[in-house]
Amino acid sequence: MTVDTFGRSTAMPATDTRSCIKAIVGASSGNLVEWFDFFVYSFCSIYFAHAFFPTGNASTQLLNTAGVFATGFLMRPIGGWMFGRIADRLGRRNSLIISVLMMCSGSLLIAVIPTYATIGAAAPALLLAARCFQGLSVGGEYGTSATYMSEVAVAGRRGFFASFQYVTVIGGQVAALIVVVVLQMMLSNEELRAWGWRIPFAIGAVAGLISLYLRRSLEETSSAASRGRKDAGTLRGLWTHKRALLTVIGFTAGGSLAFYTFTTYMQKYLVNSAGMNARTASIVMTVALVLYMLMQPAFGALSDKIGRRTSMILFGVLTSVCTVPLMHALRTASSPFVALILVLAALAIVSFYTSISGLIKAEMFPAEVRALGVGLSYAIANAIFGGSAEFVALSLKSVGSESMFYWYVTALAAIAAVVSFRMREPEKVGYLRS
Repeated sequence: MTVDTFGRSTAMPATDTRSCIKAIVGASSGNLVEWFDFFVYSFCSIYFAHAFFPTGNASTQLLNTAGVFATGFLMRPIGGWMFGRIADRLGRRNSLIISVLMMCSGSLLIAVIPTYATIGAAAPALLLAARCFQGLSVGGEYGTSATYMSEVAVAGRRGFFASFQYVTVIGGQVAALIVVVVLQMMLSNEELRAWGWRIPFAIGAVAGLISLYLRRSLEETSSAASRGRKDAGTLRGLWTHKRALLTVIGFTAGGSLAFYTFTTYMQKYLVNSAGMNARTASIVMTVALVLYMLMQPAFGALSDKIGRRTSMILFGVLTSVCTVPLMHALRTASSPFVALILVLAALAIVSFYTSISGLIKAEMFPAEVRALGVGLSYAIANAIFGGSAEFVALSLKSVGSESMFYWYVTALAAIAAVVSFRMREPEKVGYLRS
């Protein structure tokens, strides 16, 4: 194995497009499975809430399951630190394998947990444990897969290849939604509540085993030299690059908030604020998410032409300028088609960030703390700002100040724009140069 001057293994030549594609497929397959499993919980909670929290009314049951869902977000920073350390000290491949194993185990556990009626309080306790496993896994998956995909990507086309990380993030959400919709068509509501809700979790566990098989054949990208450094994968080593760390947290806060606003929260917004029929809103958002997924490679390739910093500036400025008018327009949309066009406009703006989200972070850290820097910074900003997006939006709506949420998104996007203006072009820093 040879190593370049920046501590990057050259076992896989940058010009080897075939090897690059194989590696991207292996890494991104696990990413898709992990996000499928994570979103399945949200989509299926309405059917299994009573099985784990039988006391109280339906709202109380859903609130309890939402609390367990939120715990998954809170575990992400720990997962970002834990798996970042593993990846920087023991190798990206090992971290990717452990991550998908944890997610697979969490899904399998949820699929087979007996109900409260069978084992009492142990049922919700096991559910919480499974979600903690999944939260740790998702928190670590992002940083490690982003780092790996950035390191194997062909030079000059890193934006295009690295964009497939968010293709699989969105693809996992779409796949989870499709599985649930198919089950709703095949099973009665009673069957879904009795046992049908377990099927998506079982599918996730099986898919995880397939991803595990693909990841076992991945080439390692981190060098023994970078892994053997004293500060490799440590917070002390990461803090020596505190400007990069704070910069990444700064623009990730706005990016994560915008992503969750126009994806996860948007369906509820169309129903609760725009007055759209729930089924129609689901169709609108399913179409929007599929098209959004397909946008990522195009915007990633664009970043290869105009630069990562320019892409981030465009995201910050356009989101700052357009969020308020777009949200107001969506609230008064005259038809589902108009709503779809408006949502797609918002998602196109967000794509300037999501298509290069992992890559731009990876380009800002040296090999010995790259996975930790990418994973921890993302997990912190995502847990605080992305994970709370829906709660903040609904809370402000409940007190009659819904439009304040639009300005909240605008403010964080403006911060992202300022941070992006002030940072150096990541590609010119040299940490991920071929």
